[in-house]
Amino acid sequence: MRERIQDMREILIKPQFHKFGDFKEFAQEFQLDSRDLVLTNESLYIPFMKDLELPCKYVFQEKFGLGEPSEEMITNLFSDIDPKDYDRVISVGGGAIMDIGKLLSLKRTGTVHELYFKTAEVVPEKEHIALPTTCGTGSEVTNISVAIVRDEMGKTTKLGLVSDLLIPTDVCLIPEFLKTLPYEPFASSAIDALIHAVESYLSPSRATMTSELFGVKAMELILEGFRMIGESGPEARFEYLDEFLTAACYAGIAFLQAGCATVHAMSFPLGGTYHVPHGEANYALFGKVLEKYNTIQPDGKLLKLKKTIARILGGSEEDAIKNLADLENKILPLRPLRKYGFTEEDIELFADSVLMNQQRLVINSYVPLTRELIVEIYRETY
Repeated sequence: MRERIQDMREILIKPQFHKFGDFKEFAQEFQLDSRDLVLTNESLYIPFMKDLELPCKYVFQEKFGLGEPSEEMITNLFSDIDPKDYDRVISVGGGAIMDIGKLLSLKRTGTVHELYFKTAEVVPEKEHIALPTTCGTGSEVTNISVAIVRDEMGKTTKLGLVSDLLIPTDVCLIPEFLKTLPYEPFASSAIDALIHAVESYLSPSRATMTSELFGVKAMELILEGFRMIGESGPEARFEYLDEFLTAACYAGIAFLQAGCATVHAMSFPLGGTYHVPHGEANYALFGKVLEKYNTIQPDGKLLKLKKTIARILGGSEEDAIKNLADLENKILPLRPLRKYGFTEEDIELFADSVLMNQQRLVINSYVPLTRELIVEIYRETY
């Protein structure tokens, strides 16, 4: 019995959490110095950090490539940065910055390819302080680093390196960072956070008390914010930035516990092949996945989700999924996959890629994720 109790324990929250009014306040509290490596983008450095004239080493991700992290980008970055030159990694940015920062905090035990294909050991070496500047990925609290890599057949796909040793030591929330985020990336990021909360809530085998608690709270905050934007327009988000940033963090804690599932598994080949931003790729599939869940298994945990959505948005449980989709479409118009370059030929190819490369996500699907179902979802979102 004692051993079983030990196995059932949850890791509630691993990082230390902080909230600051601005970057200067953070820098003073953490006493940034010349042994700190700040990984960020120049578009964030100029308005928030440049005038502080801190003695840190600054590295701009865009120097090594644009968009989501790739095997080549990270390899070049590793070649340019000597781990002997810094003691702490300060990641200031979106999901890409967070994912790269996690890798910079590790001991160099092998190549980037070896890390993602799990032939090199994950060994933490540096402190990692994460400052998210979007309200979507939740990567600041998770145990995964995602990159676009080439598989054994030479095709590009997105893979996740998963280890609790990747979780940052500190998370610092500064809502003013969101002020510089254009509306469309903001909206897709917030929808991405909602998807994290929903997928972790529906996880059939990994959902925990912690994931449900933080997932439901994230849904409440995000959907209330969406309702405000739907009623008053995009500018309404500026009155709610703290809540959106906090909700993304809560959703990250939820999927750290319970994992993501079908939406993420199916979006990864889309992002890896056509470089569709992560939040947009997830959003393109999210509504159809929920529709299929509702057709196949409308009761159980999905019924509880529908009740939660109806409680927040109003309306009936029967209309909850449709009402959610309508609100999201008002926040950000939904695009078919073909608008991103996806072709009919990709339907079968991507289905095989999902089953071959994304089993860590496939196993969390609310219903068994067969090849037939994957093909059906791709075809209907094409």
